[in-house]
Amino acid sequence: MTLAVTFLGTSGAVPTGQRNTSSVFLRREGDCFLFDCGEGTQRQMMRFGTGFGIDHIFLSHTHGDHVLGLPGLLQTWDFNERDRAIAIHTPNGTRQLVRNLTSATGARPSYPVRVHEVGPGDTVLDAEEYEVRAFETDHRAKSVGYALIEDDRKGRFDRERAEELGVPVGPRFSTLHAGDAVELDDGTVVHPDEVVGDPRPGRTVAYTGDTRPIGATVEAAADADLLIHDATFLDDRRERAGETGHSTAVQAAEIANRANAKRLALTHVSSRYAGHEYDIEDEGQAFFDGEAFLPDDGDEIEVPYPDD
Repeated sequence: MTLAVTFLGTSGAVPTGQRNTSSVFLRREGDCFLFDCGEGTQRQMMRFGTGFGIDHIFLSHTHGDHVLGLPGLLQTWDFNERDRAIAIHTPNGTRQLVRNLTSATGARPSYPVRVHEVGPGDTVLDAEEYEVRAFETDHRAKSVGYALIEDDRKGRFDRERAEELGVPVGPRFSTLHAGDAVELDDGTVVHPDEVVGDPRPGRTVAYTGDTRPIGATVEAAADADLLIHDATFLDDRRERAGETGHSTAVQAAEIANRANAKRLALTHVSSRYAGHEYDIEDEGQAFFDGEAFLPDDGDEIEVPYPDD
């Protein structure tokens, strides 16, 4: 089951020649999502081949570098004769701002645009095998982060043990793996826990958007396979980060360590570091126990299952 993240925009509030403003594309098998939509996002989607098959956009907050790509993207869908609805999720109290953006050109799209307000703790999307939850962040605006959390998977089926117990090869294997007992020809009943291992964890990807370091991220990103965290500044500007509602690379690493995250993507890098932005990566990696990295625009990261 594919789970992959494409970084469409990794710069801070001001884009650079190499980095666009904030946007992250996530694909889980056939489901595609956009987290934030900075100016120029639709061109990044074309450039990096993600496609436009999105049904949900999750906004962390409504600062321009996270939402100004919406009018153009919505208009392009209109030109392409989109007819299915798009759901835009935005923090509580910002619905009207987003509604205004959807009609910024003076015309509303011909397809349904549904804007939903969300708050920390809300299950924003409840799908069959996963959900997307909002969590608290700490910025200078009404804001939330989002975590895509997969359901636990079935335990591994022990075929050898099933055969030892006399279960014939065939449909009864599937019945046991689905959680139901089977009766053999001699009347013996074999129960699933005799041949199926413990449930295996799914995957978690957490995205903070812009935020100061906050304990709510630790809870939301617990054991995350990938934490995408604000790392606007190097740690010598920790005070400035706090004043502007952002984090340093070291602070992001500290949060990721507390969450026991496996990988940490450092994003929203200030344009002041253009030309030496990998200092952010070096500093984050020095303080993180797992793998910390600074993605470039266009980088695609596969998120494997924990037990692969």
